[in-house]
Amino acid sequence: MPACPRFMISAAHKSSGKTVVSTGLAAAFRAAGDDIRTFKKGPDYIDPMWLAAASGRPCYNLDFNTMTRQSIAPFLAARAGTGPGTLSLVEANKGLHDGVCADGSDSNAELAKLLGLPVVLVIDTLGMTRGIAPLLTGYTAFDHDVNIAGVILNRVGGARHEGKLRRAVETYSDIPVIGSVWRAARLDIGERHLGLTTPAESQGIAKMIAGFADILAQSVDLGRLRRIAATAPALDAPAAQPPRPPRWPGLKIGILRDAAFGFYYPDDLEAMEAEGAQLIPIDATRDSALPRLDGLFIGGGFPEMRMRQLSDNAALRAAIGDALRAGLPCHAECGGLMYLCESLSWNGTTLPMVGLIPGRARMHDRPQGRGYVEFTSTADCPWQVGHGPVKAHEFHYASIEGLPEDTVFARDMRRGSGIDGRRDGIVSHNTVAGFCHLRNTAGTPWVPAFLDFVARAGTGHAQRRRQNL
Repeated sequence: MPACPRFMISAAHKSSGKTVVSTGLAAAFRAAGDDIRTFKKGPDYIDPMWLAAASGRPCYNLDFNTMTRQSIAPFLAARAGTGPGTLSLVEANKGLHDGVCADGSDSNAELAKLLGLPVVLVIDTLGMTRGIAPLLTGYTAFDHDVNIAGVILNRVGGARHEGKLRRAVETYSDIPVIGSVWRAARLDIGERHLGLTTPAESQGIAKMIAGFADILAQSVDLGRLRRIAATAPALDAPAAQPPRPPRWPGLKIGILRDAAFGFYYPDDLEAMEAEGAQLIPIDATRDSALPRLDGLFIGGGFPEMRMRQLSDNAALRAAIGDALRAGLPCHAECGGLMYLCESLSWNGTTLPMVGLIPGRARMHDRPQGRGYVEFTSTADCPWQVGHGPVKAHEFHYASIEGLPEDTVFARDMRRGSGIDGRRDGIVSHNTVAGFCHLRNTAGTPWVPAFLDFVARAGTGHAQRRRQNL
């Protein structure tokens, strides 16, 4: 099998600076001429946005929840590439051995073993000197099957601090120090209630990432990191499959992509395009009219951060409401659900939204639902996803208030909170809007199910729309 140079950036715990380091490394490798591919242990939307911006390529999630163990390696192999200069970076989430399962079967370490990934630990050294030694020796001894190939010292206080850290690592462990990143204001992305801010919300994104790249290129031995990546064993690539003719060529799917809505899995969008769908971007903060569409996809994001702009764009709110009431099929997730409600309240301000959903979205100080979810589709769901329980995830600080008692739901929750603790996916006309984030996989084929429904609905609504244009 062809070589596939690759490595994982992990840490001892969350908020160690992995994403800044990973983003800086991706941008530094790109600037050096490497064909850098990025992946993120998921589910996650925000970190992949930074990695995609840094690498100039989509960043893909590797997720034990929605993907089978057997599908993860072929998925990575198909997107990693094996050509000259190709290099793949996988960013972990939280700490190396963290996960939901107590046995570690869904941890970053398990993913590293499954994919033969040499691991480079980013250690937050703030307030630490000799104490780094037992931390590293403990991580090395905990699971001998995990290849900890290097360490990057992060948030180092200066030359004296770095010297103490290096002596401790070199004296008590065999792990090479391949980088030392000193504390710098330029490496602070900024955090808030849902983790890191998104690139769309950060001013001067290109300049910011270029700054990360400059610092990481000077602080980390990129050549040594390439050599570490080259030690990864050959990875079985999936057998080439003959291209399948798209089933729905020309189907037009609008997708809200702007500073308010940006939570989309790139492979979901690729799956839509593979079926022949044309994705038409819409800016909910600026566009005043809807283009001709057969369906609409509104992903998650931070509508509360742009609620004034969303509300002030009354023309588009009205156009979307009218189209959905007329039967335009729509799949809306989390932020999309909030946008379709009558109003959105946050920090003492309440503003009108689309008004399709007869309820009010309200932001809270604490999460109202977070983590993996599992649901079964009800008989009222316009399109059925798979034949059994569907695995997905949720992470929302919003709740929906004032829903009428006769509200129709598409999902019965078996795990997770959903909208009311028992149900999710409000059905209104041909729209399903819920807090669950779906991922299109073999076990959760929501994209073909949705497109099939769009095409069926198009035999009436979409064709009438075309005749009127």
